Amino acid sequence: SKDLKGAMEILIEQKRQKLSTVEKLDEHMDFASQLIFAQNRGDLTAENVNQCVLEMMIAAPDTLSVTLFFMLILIAEHPTVEEKMMREIETVMGKQDLQS
Repeated sequence: SKDLKGAMEILIEQKRQKLSTVEKLDEHMDFASQLIFAQNRGDLTAENVNQCVLEMMIAAPDTLSVTLFFMLILIAEHPTVEEKMMREIETVMGKQDLQS
């Protein structure tokens, strides 16, 4: 747990450094960036930011798998939506093979 927290602190510091050197900030504004700026404003502590990022890293795979599961169920239950999605994929991708 201590090693993971240390790794998170390093990643957040790297993100903070990157934000301080970018020319167009809006291209780098993600949730972690918002947390860092909230800390800079005094709305969050460094520990708050570290904990939020750590929870995102740990929780994301579980929430993603549940979300994808329900999305696939909904698509299967609505064949017209599936057909529209397939047409859009074909329009965008053309004859290219899909890759993960």
